Amino acid sequence: MAALAGVSSFVWGQLVTIFIMAIALGFDAFSLGIGIGMRGIRLLHILKISIVIGLFHILMPLLGMYAGHYLGSLLGQVAVAAGGGLLILLGSHMIYSSFRGEDSNAFDHRTFWGMVLFALSVSVDSFSVGVSLGIFATDVVLTVLLFGLLGGGMSILGLMLGRHVGSWIGEYGEALGGVILLLFGLKFLL
Repeated sequence: MAALAGVSSFVWGQLVTIFIMAIALGFDAFSLGIGIGMRGIRLLHILKISIVIGLFHILMPLLGMYAGHYLGSLLGQVAVAAGGGLLILLGSHMIYSSFRGEDSNAFDHRTFWGMVLFALSVSVDSFSVGVSLGIFATDVVLTVLLFGLLGGGMSILGLMLGRHVGSWIGEYGEALGGVILLLFGLKFLL
């Protein structure tokens, strides 16, 4: 009975750890979703983007777990730096576009490639976490499903909050959203 209690506490400890990691990774999707939501976004696009983010939050750590067996921590740092650079580019472009006053933007979250680019930028840190988890024995299916569900769910919350805040801010919402993306990009690089 004591051995069963020890196994049970180990499983619960692992589950709680994975849940906390999923929440931490989901906060990027939440925070960056606020920035995108400030540009103005329809409910259907919120759903589409959140599904793509959820899928990337499944795919990226899964790839990272398999890569973790072979590559070590160097690749994890490169992935974080690449994600930071991508966010800086996206944020800078949003700021530039808002001051330029053009309706057409190179980064459009409503297009397929815009959604993929945004989902990749908020999910790239999931890859580096997956690299770390790949070294340890963990329940792969549970981990990636939890990462995906919380990443997608938290992006819905962030996009909805950004949508409401953006309507209060008006035309400066895109610039503020760009600043948020830019700051998160710098955070990843520093």
